Amino acid sequence: MSFSIRPARLADAPSLARVHVTSWLETYDGLVPSAFLDRMTSDEMRERRTRGWSHLIGDATQVALAAEANGRVVGFVNGGPPRDHPRYDAELYALYLLREAQGRGVGAALFEALVETLRSRGAASMALWVLDANPTRGFYRRMGGVEDGEKRERIPEGELREVRFGWPNL
Repeated sequence: MSFSIRPARLADAPSLARVHVTSWLETYDGLVPSAFLDRMTSDEMRERRTRGWSHLIGDATQVALAAEANGRVVGFVNGGPPRDHPRYDAELYALYLLREAQGRGVGAALFEALVETLRSRGAASMALWVLDANPTRGFYRRMGGVEDGEKRERIPEGELREVRFGWPNL
């Protein structure tokens, strides 16, 4: 698969939302409570994500990059200042790929482009939260991340466990 990485544009907002919602379906079906997955992938959530991306793309404190193949967005990465990682300079907020783009170097290219951009902005370290049920956790290990804590989030259907991965030296 031939692909390119570029800054996300405002016109990409619906495509980024589509990738976000579709990748949740492709990744978490059977791994998280069905009602929770239904909520996270509903038409309403897709509209909310489209609006969110429209605002986020204009936020100079954040980085949003899109992976494009055959003229369409197949993945994205988003990062910026840390929200709840006190020992880190930056946070990877989200990295999602359509299943068709996985295992082809797209995720690594997005990750590396984000790290390069964050470093150019002065970040020396980075962290992220990932659901412990996420089968792609090994990707973050391969990218040099180290598990560095956990948190639990209450949802109406129960509880989700998230694991922090950290890169103390980008």
